[in-house]
Amino acid sequence: MQKSAIILLLTAFFILNFSCQAQTTTEDPYTFKNPNWDGSGKVYLGREISQVMGFAGKDWLERAERAREEGVADALENLPVTSKSVVADIGAGSGYYTFRIAPLVSEGKVYAVDIQEEAVDYIRNRSNELGVENVIPVQGTEQSPNLPEGEVDLVIMVDVYHELAYPQEMLSAIYKSLKPDGKIVLLEYKGEDPSIAIKPLHKMTEKQAKKELKANGFDLVENGKFLPIQHYLIFEKVNSN
Repeated sequence: MQKSAIILLLTAFFILNFSCQAQTTTEDPYTFKNPNWDGSGKVYLGREISQVMGFAGKDWLERAERAREEGVADALENLPVTSKSVVADIGAGSGYYTFRIAPLVSEGKVYAVDIQEEAVDYIRNRSNELGVENVIPVQGTEQSPNLPEGEVDLVIMVDVYHELAYPQEMLSAIYKSLKPDGKIVLLEYKGEDPSIAIKPLHKMTEKQAKKELKANGFDLVENGKFLPIQHYLIFEKVNSN
């Protein structure tokens, strides 16, 4: 074989190999920086992801004044659910919202999802103590809530989304778990209001929340402005046909 033909064959091989590699490589959606106080140093769409509040903070979640401070009764009253809805409380923690949602969906169920084994065990034991039969504890991972595909009507995340270590992967998994008309409700402390005494990275602006969920297949359909210190954002799954 002539030298020129060998060179042409090698060139074609390297071009083909490079092309295949390019097609199978996905761009990392995250960037990294020196972490701010209480930050992870991991950045998604311009927002530094916060550190996670561990289950050791359970007592703060269950504090007596929480219902008044956060308008919990109004948050529950405005949930887009029926008695037959299937709800997933992601980042359920101590089950503060889980056990308040359960009676609202008496003919449905509530998946109480957390990545911390302590939290899942606590909710399971609490369900048994209270005799609540429609709460299903689920141990998720940082990248998936481990929910059945196409079964969930509503996902709720209360002061949780900003802590997700892999928001893009989690939203992708949540998208798959929702029914075609499924929704996400985000409760997040208002990042636009510096007077709210919450660590900055544990708050979110409406603009940032909308930006991140829009990038992952969800449209903002309602912004409830009735809570004193939190956003009440309802996102709807956008179906690609």
